Parts: sequence; C-alpha cells; structure tokens
Amino acid sequence: MGSRVAPETLKEMKGQAEPIAMLTCYDYPTALLQDAVGVDVLLVGDSVGINILGYEGPQQVTMEDMLHHTRAARRGVCKALLLSDLPYGSYDSPEDAVANSMRLVDAGAEAVKLEGDVRVLKSISRIISRGIPVVGHLGHTPQTREGSRRVYGDRASEAISLLEGSLALEKEGAFAIVLECVPERIARMVTDRLSIPTVGIGSGRGCDGQVLVSPDLLGLNDYTFRYSKTYADVSDSVTRAFSAYVSDVKTRQYPGKEHRYLIKTEELRKFEDLLK
Repeated sequence: MGSRVAPETLKEMKGQAEPIAMLTCYDYPTALLQDAVGVDVLLVGDSVGINILGYEGPQQVTMEDMLHHTRAARRGVCKALLLSDLPYGSYDSPEDAVANSMRLVDAGAEAVKLEGDVRVLKSISRIISRGIPVVGHLGHTPQTREGSRRVYGDRASEAISLLEGSLALEKEGAFAIVLECVPERIARMVTDRLSIPTVGIGSGRGCDGQVLVSPDLLGLNDYTFRYSKTYADVSDSVTRAFSAYVSDVKTRQYPGKEHRYLIKTEELRKFEDLLK
C-alpha cells in the first residue's frame, strides 16, 4: 500500500485479494523498521507481557503496560495502521471497554482489538459508537483459554460456534477479525462468508492476511510454534555481540584510540594550573 493504511483500507485489500501483513510491535525502533518496509498493521499486542516484560501470561498485562507501549510504537509510525489490544480485565463491562479504548486512542492507537464472540457484542457496539474502530479475535483466545489445547475449531461444535461468532462480530461493526489457531479449512470457510477481512495466526492460507509475533519471527525466543516461521536468528547475533563486548572490555581492547575525545594541550595546562 502506498498511502496511509486505515480500517477501510483493509476491506479494500480483501476485495482486491491483496494479502494483509500484520506484525506485533512494542516499541519505537521496531515501529520505524516495520513501517518502512510496508507492514500494513502494527499490533501492540498483549503478547508484550511474555515477550518483553517477562510476565508468565497475558493475564498479567495491565492497561498501563499497553498505554506505555502504544505511545512508544506510535512515535515510529507513518503509514501503517496502529492497532492495540485491550488487555485482560479491561473490557469486563461495556463501560470499561469504552473508557479503556479511549485511553488507548489517546495514547496513539487507531483501532482496538478484543477477544470473544457474543459476550463482547455490547462492548463492541459501545466502542464503535464512540468512533473507535474495532477488531475481533476468535479461535484460540490467550486471555481466557482453558486447558492445554491450542487449536480451536477442529470439532464441529466449535467450528459452527466460530462461524456464528464471526458473523455476529461483523454484524456488530468489527472491521476485521483475527483468527488464531483455527484449522485451515475452517478458517477459509469463515473468511469466504465474511465481507470483512480475517487475519490469521496459525490458521493457514485461506485468511485475508497473516500476523506473527515479531520476537518469534526474529528468533528471539527459545520456543517455537507450528505456525511460526523464523526469518532471522537475531538471538545468536545479539548474544555474540554482547559476548564480544564483554571480552573487549575485560582485555582492555575497548575503548580504543578511535573512540576517545581529545583536549588541546593548552587547555589541559590551564586545567592543571587551576588544580594547583
């Protein structure tokens, strides 16, 4: 896309069969890089908890965390759409959902994302009534998942619930839906029945776009998921750089002559005279 990405842009992309590229983004330098290469949507996800803040799960992420990282990412965005997650517990009621969505918008978000189907319809309606675009999130929902199963929709009852939930979100006004860990055939069928775009993570090739967690893409985590693709081994490069730095400092190879600042001899003498 050559111009500013807006919510309606994504629907146009679906109509033109142009895949949507989304990545998670938690800070200013990452936003600069992602925006520069044409990432369509930068997602300030609650995955910041596990990947950046060292939390055990998304339930620990607070609104203050999301506001801080949304502000940071905002400073690096020029063209992409900046989307922020409503964290766990921040949209338990429509009133909370509206208030916290407005806080994210004030921090720089252009749209908000929340998990759930029929149980969040009132919240979605209220948020949209305040002029804030909304993205839904169905399938595997990390904030509220129970048990160890990651895939959702591989059972007929779940698949029909997923389809009905997607249609309900679309009817309520969501402009896109993230489908996480949904079987490819089901994700494709849901996508084909919606006029709004779907963005998949672990949901196969039939979605209108894809999203990945940036630290996974960069090889920064020591675990992988079936749907992840590692595009760079940044962890190895950074580790080697840190190790080389420590070695240089310990052996007094850094700093070298080229890294220093100088003072003119006459100024040094004046300083020495002042010391006397």
